[in-house]
Amino acid sequence: MRTPLAAGVTGVHVRAVCDGEPRYIGATVDTARTSSNISGYGATDVWWRAEITAVNPVTRYRFLLHTGGPHGSSRGSSLGPSDGPAARGGAGQAWLTAAGVVTHDVTDATDFRLVTHEPPPSWMADAVVYQIFPDRFGRSGQDRPLPGWALPRDWDRDPVIASGPGTSQQFYGGDLDGVVRHLDHIEALGADTVYLTPIFPARSNHRYDAAAFDRVDPLLGGDEALHRLSGALHARGMRLLGDITTNHCGDAHPWFTAAVSDVHAPEREMFFFDPVTGDYASWWGVKSLPKLNWNSGLVRSRVPAVLKRWLGPLDGWRVDVANMTGRLGADDHTHEVAALLRRTLGPGAALIAEHNHDASADLDRDGWHGTMNYGGFTRPVWSWLRGPDLDLDHFLGVPGGVPVRDGRQTLATLRTFAAHMSWRALTHSWQLLDSHDSPRIRTVTGARDRHLVALGLQATLPGTPMVFAGSEFGLCGVNGEHARTPMPWNRPADQDRETLAAYRDLLGLRRAEPALRRGGLRWLHADDDCLVFTRETAQETLLVCARRAPGPPLPLPARATAVYAAADTDTIPGDGPSFSVWRLTR
Repeated sequence: MRTPLAAGVTGVHVRAVCDGEPRYIGATVDTARTSSNISGYGATDVWWRAEITAVNPVTRYRFLLHTGGPHGSSRGSSLGPSDGPAARGGAGQAWLTAAGVVTHDVTDATDFRLVTHEPPPSWMADAVVYQIFPDRFGRSGQDRPLPGWALPRDWDRDPVIASGPGTSQQFYGGDLDGVVRHLDHIEALGADTVYLTPIFPARSNHRYDAAAFDRVDPLLGGDEALHRLSGALHARGMRLLGDITTNHCGDAHPWFTAAVSDVHAPEREMFFFDPVTGDYASWWGVKSLPKLNWNSGLVRSRVPAVLKRWLGPLDGWRVDVANMTGRLGADDHTHEVAALLRRTLGPGAALIAEHNHDASADLDRDGWHGTMNYGGFTRPVWSWLRGPDLDLDHFLGVPGGVPVRDGRQTLATLRTFAAHMSWRALTHSWQLLDSHDSPRIRTVTGARDRHLVALGLQATLPGTPMVFAGSEFGLCGVNGEHARTPMPWNRPADQDRETLAAYRDLLGLRRAEPALRRGGLRWLHADDDCLVFTRETAQETLLVCARRAPGPPLPLPARATAVYAAADTDTIPGDGPSFSVWRLTR
């Protein structure tokens, strides 16, 4: 742990919880780090080191800081109020947890976590994910007979139906070979992992109502097209993720049709049927999405087998409504299910959970590697950078639209969510600005400049960037359906080239700088309109400034060299909205 000299820290203990009991281990000054001053900010820091034993699969720990003594009085330090005991001559104490420094006692909820479960695949730490909704990304030009449910639409002339009848039936004809045609675009953007929303046969354009799990939808080109896409990606050193519904299947799936047609069918146990009425449970009462019963041995054998079957072409899965999987009333098998799926897939495959609020209770349990971090990233970024004229009814179901919040509130939200999960889970969670289930970030911000500030945060904060196809062109959308606009390959008027260039530059910067992928995080400043932080490794320190509006210049803590959208300078300029990155000279 690094402490500023000005804080007056004279001693440190580490509090680790082992088998439910706290233990305290004294820390010593790491003279090698302190004397070599690797922080890069001048002779202002002291490094402390202690060793703890990971007795449990997840070991919680925090730091107890003592102030007053040989390193100076705590009077006026950042660790305690000026009228505290240390200021009156006594010893002062403070706690450092993942939520920051506090001078009062706190629960274990925000303790740091040392996780000894099997780690995620090593490639995930460097990934940039690109999400594709197959019906709207690209077409191969192959004509295929359409099913009766499909409502044909013209790619460039028919606008997307945003709500009401036809939303799930409108069909634009994108397929997997159409994705192959545009891999140069994805790779040039800086992405190395393609995530496809469901590809199995269904009776909708979104395919979350799977009618089978054993084959790829012929409308997308079938199994052969998946292998062509996978082969093309793997030849480039890129990866491919699928999308699976572990909470439900479609009402046309053979598992369900067997269960609903015969009360004695083995598959009957795979679903929740009322023994009196014969009615069945479904996702939010949508009867086309019957809910899977994870009490069933058949579910526990068949669903994991589906995920494993497609490994090879796929390098892992995003799990739809993972937060509801295995949960119904008094039943709660979510953690068992997640751990079962992870064991089934083995150590090389990714397993990411969809979760649009607080996912922390479901992480760090040898299951999901991370989550889609809507609550801990998307919502605070939207609230800080939303446009003045934004008029939405809700944020992913939260009534009241998108609130207006300042930089301090935004930082508080970011830190609150991050503090309730391990660093491992945070860095392997997807940081997204939008998705196929949400409005587009350009609609939220209302303008390019704030959109690019949001992109800058996505590219530089810890976590895995996930880009929804089309946002790099500045496409708009007021809800998830409306956001699923066909890609504007042949619509130059819908291509914001400045936004596209910024995506290439910022995602390219992330790929080029180890500190942005694997470095630590240190918050330096927050006010209404400005956030400043560093990403650091032992070899480099990058300073990042995000501004949503103009403000006073700020001092740089050391000599700096501009890396992105800034000039070499002694101060952080006050122009805004703006996003800048500097490399600090050591």
